[in-house]
Amino acid sequence: MSASATVEEQTAVGHLREALAGGTPWPAALLEAMALWTTPRETYRGRSYNYFVAGEAFDWLTLAERLCSEVAGLVPEREREELLFTGRFPPSFDRTSFKRLLGVEKYRGYLNYYYGVTVEEALQLATELEVMKRHASNGVRYRDDFTDEAFGKLYGEPRAALLRRFREEAGYADIPSISIAESREFTYSLFKHRLQVRDKARIASDTRKGLEQLRRMRDAARRAPGGGKRPEH
Repeated sequence: MSASATVEEQTAVGHLREALAGGTPWPAALLEAMALWTTPRETYRGRSYNYFVAGEAFDWLTLAERLCSEVAGLVPEREREELLFTGRFPPSFDRTSFKRLLGVEKYRGYLNYYYGVTVEEALQLATELEVMKRHASNGVRYRDDFTDEAFGKLYGEPRAALLRRFREEAGYADIPSISIAESREFTYSLFKHRLQVRDKARIASDTRKGLEQLRRMRDAARRAPGGGKRPEH
């Protein structure tokens, strides 16, 4: 913990260390520490962290990474990596306690992130795959980028135009590359835009499509060597 840490950060990290030392299973201790955390963004050890996309979507895995860095050696390395790479706790963790341990506000933010970033990214992929399949059935076999057409179907404009507008509104530089954090903010802004311009039936259909794509991706990951089965959140 840095000397410049806020009281809230010190409280959360202190609780995590004490809970682990007292024998609390690390998933429960971690979620309890998250419930105490209030800092929305920070720069820690030279890296910028944004835990609340647009101030409302809780990126809980980024905070998990940050908190775990404070208790190196107290959380099994393999289980920590499994959480950070897949979002899954060990099988021994009772996933029905996830909401209770995280708290109502954080859980609401978690759902905002899940649907607004995770599912939205899966929906974008599913739509792009549909476009690619349609072109392939029509004999188009040498195109490798269907992003703009997919974004047009979902949001009404090509990705480049949407990104340019997002950056203008957010005050970000219009550069060729995009960071992971900015990409998540962009995706969340597209999710909110889609909710505003589409009717409820289309929104429900798109959500099901995104969830189904996410399920297929997770099933594929489980079938991969070493994938195994873990509870989802």
